[in-house]
Amino acid sequence: MIHWRRYFAEFVGTAALLCAVIGSGIMAEQLAGGNVALALLANTLATVFALYALIETLGPISGAHFNPVVSMVLAYRKDLARHHLTAYVFAQMTGAVLGAWVAHAMFDLDILQWSTKVRTGPAQWFAEAVATGGLLFVILRSPQGKASSIVACYIGAAYWFTASTSFANPAAAFGRMFSNTFAGISPADVPAFVAAQMVGGILGLVLDSLLKVEYHHDHRH
Repeated sequence: MIHWRRYFAEFVGTAALLCAVIGSGIMAEQLAGGNVALALLANTLATVFALYALIETLGPISGAHFNPVVSMVLAYRKDLARHHLTAYVFAQMTGAVLGAWVAHAMFDLDILQWSTKVRTGPAQWFAEAVATGGLLFVILRSPQGKASSIVACYIGAAYWFTASTSFANPAAAFGRMFSNTFAGISPADVPAFVAAQMVGGILGLVLDSLLKVEYHHDHRH
């Protein structure tokens, strides 16, 4: 496999994912008539469907991470060759920004903008750690060939059961700070979200490791 195709798949996939998240947020807010629950539901459904489609189509090329924490954890586990990690993360971060800009262009908004939407506080940070930990856990535990549906279902649920609406992805947080729309996050709030996501990634890895040990212990007996 030529390496650039992997990186390009991560770039395109992350861009498409952010375009779906931000674009559906814009459409939802326009159509929901001020009903934030309805707007969030529409935003959730679009994200779930896009995520499933993108993992199915791009997974065979790059693994369909679209998420620096996922790439870091898989590189740590040597499921991703470590020399690919920097290029994966670069592709994901730049793709996320492009996705925001494409969404703005489709809805005739200013392409370049900064979010003013405040998302901060210990509860939101804890929510991001929980969301990301759960995401890594389900990725690591997904049976062969089922990650697309399991990950999409988890993210759909986590939009609703976490206080932060489950960014669970540093690239998503980075891209969303370039959009002053429904799905945005102010730049000042991004570093704490990313730190919480990194902690969550470690928690997901630890939880998976603990259950692997427990499984083998039970198997022997």
